[in-house]
Amino acid sequence: MDRVEGEMWWYRALHARVVSCLDRFPGLVERPLLDAGCGTGGLLARLAVAFPTRELVGVDVAPEAVRRAQRKVPRARLIVGSVSALPLAPGFFGAIVSCDVLCHRLVDEHAALAELHRVLAPGGTLVLNLPAHEWLRSAHDERVHNARRYSRRSLRPLLEQAGFMVRDMRHWNALLLPLMVLKRKVLARGKGACSDVALMPPPIEEMLHAITRVEAALAGAGVRFPAGGSLLVVAERSP
Repeated sequence: MDRVEGEMWWYRALHARVVSCLDRFPGLVERPLLDAGCGTGGLLARLAVAFPTRELVGVDVAPEAVRRAQRKVPRARLIVGSVSALPLAPGFFGAIVSCDVLCHRLVDEHAALAELHRVLAPGGTLVLNLPAHEWLRSAHDERVHNARRYSRRSLRPLLEQAGFMVRDMRHWNALLLPLMVLKRKVLARGKGACSDVALMPPPIEEMLHAITRVEAALAGAGVRFPAGGSLLVVAERSP
């Protein structure tokens, strides 16, 4: 992850989508922005460029990931901790992002959402990215420790029960979904298959990234896709 997240098409597309969400729903800009489950810091680095004046905080349960993230984003405050028991003050953040964390096998999704609600200020924005469609489960999920995949029907009540108002929820990585199905369900369906977290030859990386940019442009023009590899959600803690 540390090696590829700055260049791999999927991370580049995801980070651009998250920044776009925060441009539309910035939350309380005078308060810090938290990356809950920041991993090795690729998204934090993108946020540092997009929001140069905003205070950044990252939390991850893995000390080595936190060390690597700190090297990538020296100005951010990095903390070792669990999203299920955040070592942070109530109502401290104006916005929170959390990408592919609630789905992890070591995370209690209900406890994590309660904690995200606790540390987010009233009126603040929560941006979540999560894997979509249980039928898409594959060896990739085993390799990256995904315990569950989500649908709009399953995710909305989880958020509402935790005290969030859903502002936007949509699938993305839709145009490439047929290729994902082919790779994960046909070509790499065995339990010994590797995850998708790997760089491809540069021309293929650029082609895939270009397709995600076309999709983002269509989404910006109002197109909503009925399916996709991920669900991107914007929610708000009620004032």
